[in-house]
Parts: sequence; C-alpha cells; structure tokens
Amino acid sequence: MGLFDALIGNAGEMSQDDAYEELSTILGESETIELAYKLIRDMIVLTNRRLILIDKQGLTGKKIEYRSVPYKSITMFNVETTGHFDLDAELKIWVSGQSEPLDFEFSGKTNIYTLQGLLAEKVAGK
Repeated sequence: MGLFDALIGNAGEMSQDDAYEELSTILGESETIELAYKLIRDMIVLTNRRLILIDKQGLTGKKIEYRSVPYKSITMFNVETTGHFDLDAELKIWVSGQSEPLDFEFSGKTNIYTLQGLLAEKVAGK
C-alpha cells in the first residue's frame, strides 16, 4: 500500500503472515486467515469463519476494538470497481440488525475481484 493511499484512507492488501502475527491471540482454534487488508493502523480480515474489523484507537493504538461479523449475518454486499476518474474501489456490507452498511475504500492496486469472490463464497455458500 502506498503512502498516498494510506493518507487518503484507502485500504491495501496485507500479507497473511503479517495479519496472523497481529491476530494470533484472537483467532479461534483451526481458524485461518484468507485475506487481509490494512488501512494505516486499522485492518479488515477475512478468515475461514468470520469477517474481523480491527480499529486501533488513540494516539498510541494500544486500545483496540475487534468487531467480528459471522458470514451468516451478512445479508448483502456491494463491490464497486475502479474507473477512469475514480481510482479507488469500494465495498459495502450490510449486516442484519444494522440499518447502515459497513463501508470500505480500497486502493486501485487492490484486487477487489479476489475479495468479491471470497465474500460470495462465504455469504452465498457453495
């Protein structure tokens, strides 16, 4: 992820090893990371069981909020790819019990099709 993308708030892909290093203490037994994205300090992680949203708070980032969304709670999602003038991709996820979707922006370098494919598999089933 480039510095410019980080400054404007676009998430970029993160290696599974780096994500596992940060999340090993909260992952369940036999839970594996399939995709991970980093936004400055925050993270979006898709495991074989759930979507994890990590929000590092405060100046030091020591206070961390982990939001777990089981795939069965996702009612719909929307992916918008990059265009000629819009250089970032967008993802919106609607979760049952919430009126507003979770909204994320990704850098143009992020393969949004991989993310869309994994979400489709997890939400719509095989």
